[in-house]
Amino acid sequence: MRIDRRRTARGALAGAAAAAIWALQQPLDKRVFGSRYDDVELLGRFVTGERGGWFAPGLALHVQNGALFGAVYAQLSPSLPGPPAARGAALALAEHVALWPLGRLSDRHHPGRAKLPVLTGSRRAFWQAVWRHALFGVLLGELEHRLNGPPPPPAVEPEPDDPLQQYVSRNGHGDLERAAVGRG
Repeated sequence: MRIDRRRTARGALAGAAAAAIWALQQPLDKRVFGSRYDDVELLGRFVTGERGGWFAPGLALHVQNGALFGAVYAQLSPSLPGPPAARGAALALAEHVALWPLGRLSDRHHPGRAKLPVLTGSRRAFWQAVWRHALFGVLLGELEHRLNGPPPPPAVEPEPDDPLQQYVSRNGHGDLERAAVGRG
């Protein structure tokens, strides 16, 4: 698979924007779900520990993670079925379900764990994260699609004008099996 750098950069931009919107809406979803789980705080306190000043590094890491996810998504999206919003949401939700068990590690070993809510066994935090990943995925899918456009159609070789061309292989040396048997 050939990597298209422009497509990757646009996917990273879409992922960064979707992650920023995710971060901006977190105060609202914390109220709705009744959970103080905050991804920006989780990432920021990884850098700062239990002291304050976690917002700026947390937001930077969160947006960076969104950009990385968006860059990978941009390369995968042409081969995924369905509309852009569904493709993005499916991939983001798959990532969430796959990585959610790592919350146990965070609960035990995170440098700022004393200031963070416990994730293990929290249904509210799990469903809050489902909402966030679905939102991120829908935004990513739509933004990436608008920035990159539809994937290019697969290359199809035109039918040869010369009927004898069917007996010549692409390497220019001919197709012995077709020539000997006369299959077309």
